[in-house]
Amino acid sequence: MNKPVNPTDLLLEDDGPLYVAQKKVFPQSVSGTYRRIKWGLMAFCLGVYYWLPFVRWNRGLGAPDQAVLVDLPNSRFYFFFIELWPQEVYYFTGLLIVAAITLFLMNSVGGRIWCGYLCPQTVWTDLFYAVERLVEGDRRERMRKDAARGTMKLQRFSELLLKHSIWLMIAWWTGGAWVLYFNDAPTLVKQLVTFQAPMLAYIWIAILTATTYVLAGFMREQVCVYMCPWPRIQAALTDEWALNVTYKYDRGEKRTSLKKANELRALGEPVGDCIDCYQCIAVCPTGIDIRDGAQLDCIQCGLCIDACDTVMTKIGRETRLIGYDNDINIHRRQAGKPPVYRVVRPRTIVYVAMIVGVGALMLYALLTRSLLDVNVLHDRNPVAVKLSDGSIRNAYTARLLNKRGFDRVIAIDIDGPVNATLHIVGVDSVTPDRPMIVLGRDQTTELRLLVTAPAANNSEKSVPVHFRVTDIGLGEVASAIDNFVTP
Repeated sequence: MNKPVNPTDLLLEDDGPLYVAQKKVFPQSVSGTYRRIKWGLMAFCLGVYYWLPFVRWNRGLGAPDQAVLVDLPNSRFYFFFIELWPQEVYYFTGLLIVAAITLFLMNSVGGRIWCGYLCPQTVWTDLFYAVERLVEGDRRERMRKDAARGTMKLQRFSELLLKHSIWLMIAWWTGGAWVLYFNDAPTLVKQLVTFQAPMLAYIWIAILTATTYVLAGFMREQVCVYMCPWPRIQAALTDEWALNVTYKYDRGEKRTSLKKANELRALGEPVGDCIDCYQCIAVCPTGIDIRDGAQLDCIQCGLCIDACDTVMTKIGRETRLIGYDNDINIHRRQAGKPPVYRVVRPRTIVYVAMIVGVGALMLYALLTRSLLDVNVLHDRNPVAVKLSDGSIRNAYTARLLNKRGFDRVIAIDIDGPVNATLHIVGVDSVTPDRPMIVLGRDQTTELRLLVTAPAANNSEKSVPVHFRVTDIGLGEVASAIDNFVTP
């Protein structure tokens, strides 16, 4: 007879630690195709990030000439020839949608290639590793120095001081470059150097310097494994055809040393190409063994491919024992069939179609958007007023938006109520029969509009009234609709 299970015993059962202490990783330098790709993308990404605030773009007299600028005081976002207002926040929504779908597309084609090549955490960590190797040496030398850290000598202290100083300089410039996107870069740099910049700028530089220094210098792979949600999300989005960094065990097993492999081959026994050199582990920035299969810790940077290819070339065996592949092709090769790669498939086609569709919609909206806009709000109390001569008056508040970089003369017309007249409160019109005013450049103007119409000709309870705003010089038109109400 089975003994009943005590629920308390289940609660007290030890399932292992909830948190694993960080195991220090000492990635070895490596050269090869994917390492060169990573160097190139790092140089491009960092170059764009650090120098883009200093690129100039002529927008005309009185407009900021910084190519990319988030102008918070004036509620504007500038990107070269594009100028976005707060009312156009849907463009940012569209960009986020395109970015998300692009990430899904990248995942469906090449797994976590975003993590391995373009993620800011990867880029800055890679840069910090390069500094560490330059100052302290490669893997074995760094491991030896780390093991002897209890006996600190002057040379070792000077190395650590130099390394952390360079890290702090990189982190400081990272934070400094970020705030340059929110103000004129040359002006702000001068203010920062002369200690005349706003205190908020110094605060944000300090925050971003600290986060870059800690995340790229100390936490490193911990961010990818524990803090970042993308590894968990992409695992649910991938499919069996996605190409991931894969150890081809159909070719590599069984593993044995080079000498032992030659002996077994001479005896006619089956043996794999993997010689257990552990170079794939030595170069991995997260310290995993790719031969154990797909793992959450793998950022798929491809450095293990370069390391393995180097070893295979030296021993005269075929390269790409580790490569971008999937389990389908491994099973096909085991069955004697050629590998099949399906980059173009329904999933990727749908993603591309969605990117093109959303991008085309945003481009159409951008190219056809009006730089003149009007919004009208009817007064609620009173809704309508009957004047002494029997006519009816309705009051409205109109907001006119001029998105161009120069003043504009605009005329306001109304259609709807019979024989209606329009009067602008507190504004002297250029012509009394057709109100015309000057709209200041790049600003919103609020007007008080009074619409008056004879009661005899407007007996209906409510009549639609159309407000039409016309740019006299350019002929650009904007309109809004409200109602003209009788008491």
